[in-house]
Order: sequence, then C-alpha cells, then structure tokens
Amino acid sequence: MIDAKDLPTPDDLRPIRRALLSVFDKTDLVPFAERLLAHGVELISSGGTARTLREAGLPVTDVQDVTGVPEILGGRVKTLHPAIHGGLLARRTDPDDLGDLDEHGFPAIDLVVTSLYPFEEVAGREEVTEAEALENIDIGGPAMVRAAAKNFYFVGVVTARAQYDAVADALDAHDGQLPMNLRRRLAHRAFERTAAYDRAITDYFAGQATEADEADDDFPSSLNIHAPQVQTLRYGENPHQRAALYGTPETYFRKLHGKALSYNNLIDLSAALALIDEFREAPPTCAILKHTNPCGVATAETLELAYQNAFATDRQSPFGGIVVVNRSLDRATAEAIDAIFTELIIAPAYDDGVLELLMQKKNRRLIEHRAPARQDEAADVRTIIGGVLVQDRDPVLPPAAELRSACSVVTQRGPTEAEWHDLDFAWRVCKHVKSNAIVYARDRATLGIGAGQMSRVDASELAVAKGAKSELDFTGSVVASDAFFPFADGLVAAADSGARAAIQPGGSIRDDEVIEAADAHDVAMVFTGQRHFRH
Repeated sequence: MIDAKDLPTPDDLRPIRRALLSVFDKTDLVPFAERLLAHGVELISSGGTARTLREAGLPVTDVQDVTGVPEILGGRVKTLHPAIHGGLLARRTDPDDLGDLDEHGFPAIDLVVTSLYPFEEVAGREEVTEAEALENIDIGGPAMVRAAAKNFYFVGVVTARAQYDAVADALDAHDGQLPMNLRRRLAHRAFERTAAYDRAITDYFAGQATEADEADDDFPSSLNIHAPQVQTLRYGENPHQRAALYGTPETYFRKLHGKALSYNNLIDLSAALALIDEFREAPPTCAILKHTNPCGVATAETLELAYQNAFATDRQSPFGGIVVVNRSLDRATAEAIDAIFTELIIAPAYDDGVLELLMQKKNRRLIEHRAPARQDEAADVRTIIGGVLVQDRDPVLPPAAELRSACSVVTQRGPTEAEWHDLDFAWRVCKHVKSNAIVYARDRATLGIGAGQMSRVDASELAVAKGAKSELDFTGSVVASDAFFPFADGLVAAADSGARAAIQPGGSIRDDEVIEAADAHDVAMVFTGQRHFRH
C-alpha cells in the first residue's frame, strides 16, 4: 500500500522516460513518436508497430529484448510477460516495487500507446466467420491498457489517435513530464475503451446464441450499456434539464441543413423513422408528426398527393411539425411542404435543386434517412424510477399479403378488396399512435386520429372531431384500434361515424358482443390477434 503522504497531488508531474507503443491503427504514429523522441523517450515496440517506426528511421527497442522471450503462437503472445506488466504496475514511490524491478532487471514503463484489434469493425461485417471474429479479440492490448490505467498515479496511457496531440503538447509544456490531471483523464478514457470493447465482444456472442441458449435465458442476467457520446445538447425536454446524445445515430440519419437537433427533435425524428419503416415497400407515402404522434398519413400515386392527403387530416397541427417521406423528395412536394413552417423534413434523398429550395429557411432542419430503423433487431430500453426496463421492439409489420393471411374475419361480412387495403394502411398507422389509439382511414389516407386518450370511445370521438374540423367525410371509412374494444359502444360509435370495416386485436371477454354489434351495423371486422400498445 502507498502511504497517504506518498500519493500524487493534483499538480504532480511524472517524467516519461520510456514508452511502449503497440498500435493496430498506425495513422499519425510516426509524427507522435518523433515528438516523444524529442524529449529523450525510449521507444519499445513489437511486430508491425516496430517495423513502421524503423522504416521511418526511428530507434526502437524490441519487446522481446525487454522480456528475453520471442513472440510465440504466431504473435498471439508478445507483451504478456512480467517484464512488461511489472514495468507498468510498479508504484514509483514504493521501495519494494522498485526493488522487485531492480532484482529482475525490468525497466519501468511510463507510457503505453495502443489501439486495439478492430473487433467491432470485423465482427460487424456481414460475411465474417466466427474464426475471423475470434482472431480479432485483442488480449495483450487490453491487459496493458488496464495495467497502465490502474497505475495512472505514475503511468500515462494513450488509447486513441485523437489523444496524441494532447499528450505531446503536455510533454512540450512540462519539459517531458505528464501532469496528474491529464493522466487521470487518460485513465478514464482507457477504461471506457476497454469497457466498450468487452461490450462489443459480449454482444457478438449474444448474437451467435443458438435457439436453445436463448430459451434458457432470454435476457442477460445483468445489463451493461455502452454508447459513445455524440454531442452535448442545448437542453433536454425543457430548458432547465441537461441532455446529451449517445450512440451511432449517423448509421440511420444525417443532418444536411439547419440548427443542431434538439432533444425533442431527436425523439420526434426517431418516431418518424419508425413509422415510415412500415411503408418501406409501399407506393409514395408521407407522414406528418407532432410530439411523436402522426397528425396525418397517406399513400398515393405521387408524393405530392400523399402530402396533400396527409395534411388534409389535420390542417392545424402540422405547423412546426415533422414531415417524413419514403421516396426522394421532389420539387413539387417540397414546395407544398414549404408553404408552412416545418421543423424537420426527412427523406431518403432529395431531387436536384430541392435542398437549395428548402435551405432558404435557416431554422428548418433537413435530414437524410440513411437506413431503415430496423426496429425488429434492437432492444427497447426505458428508464423507470429505480431501474431500467428492457423489451423486444415491436417489429415492423409484415407485407400486406402476409398480414392479411394472419387476420381472422369474425363477422358475417368480410372486408371488400378496397377495405382490406385501407385496413392494412390504418393498422400500420395505428401501431405508431399513443394508446389509447383510434385511426380512421379511407383510400389509404387518414381521416381522423385519436391519440393518448383514457378510453377508446374518447379516442374515437376525438378522431372524428378532428376530422370534422378539416371537413372530412367518414362515410365508407375503416377504423383501426391498437387494442381490443372492451365494450360494444366503441364499435358502435365508429359505425355511427361512417366506418364500414374495423381492424383490432380481439381478445376481450366481450368479443361476442362487439362482433354482434358489428354484424348489426354491417361492419366487416377482422382480428389480428396482436395488440400494439404504445405508452
């Protein structure tokens, strides 16, 4: 143990006399090594790193000259040796530690510079074999990183190319010494890196689990989440709340224009991408959202008509909302959107000249939708007081023909072909409306949306009332409900509003009463057998 009097102070400086460099990514390595040499630092290295330094004409001591043992197992074992880890872990103020180094002739190592094998990149390739993935699990690198980081009172550790200049600048400023505050920050980043690395390996093995493995334990016994910080946000849902964005959002979307995305923008954007994912293979489709709920959605022969039909559902709410489309945004549609203030516009691409048109409004954010949201492949994680909830994401609905075959017609009259198309459309939209949710649609366009109500009848009445504000006729429409109608009154209210077909999960103890009411009003009704609550 180190006595309290021997602990480094915040302004403690430690000379860097010897550095071990072992990096997979050799970008910018030579200039950094030259700056180390300028302060008389002895460079120790092995394998490809040593070769790169020598080819640049820099003096290097081989690791095997320090350990007295050559690389073995085809390079799998190079730095796993007491000479290396003793040199890293020795406490410079502990006489016994220093005596052990002297007795065995081990040099103290003051700085480790390493980048780990690219496991994340290799394991993420579509055609990677298990053998290739395993071969890219670094062993010696993380061991050295952890040893140096543990002993940061005396040793520096560099785990990213982006840290080269900060370390070299500190050596320049302090005559070849590293200050305590920098060593502590580097140790923090080092443990972040090894944690992320281990998380990636764990996730890989979880992805390789067999069905039998998954049956034994559907979810891990403990939850570890690691995601890099992408940016600090101005604030959270409200100005008095701090916020930051973590993860890899650039995989799915990219901001092309406008101010930085806010916390609320990002939540709305995520909801928009999840909704439009339901219409990947559909004809031109447009959705307008506000506070994560769709105000209107439509599929049509052209994108411009889809936007006009979606807007017709609710002519008030779209102001300051989000518009998302499933096709390259053409000029005619862009001009229609441009007629009112829209906070975010999301499209997989933009036709020539469209970006220039839309960029004229500086406060508008323009987003490129780069990849499907892949809701069916990621876990849904939410915080609660005192814990975290994890569930499978509600997956994208199957193609229309498959969805139709999975439904059960429970009424005397089955839906017409046109009604089937509208039922499929309404069900996809309803899945993305806050519960209780009711959606009326006709000709693959929403007529009224009732979201987040305490009762299903309230949701239905709200949907009809909002449609009435837009002077829409519900005659011949279909209605979708995210969960079963608990009483017949909800179905009757829909029929009285003009609905001729309904789609719902079924499963109520009063299903027979609801079916009887549907038959009495000549409403064709289908059960999906699957609800879509959204809390």
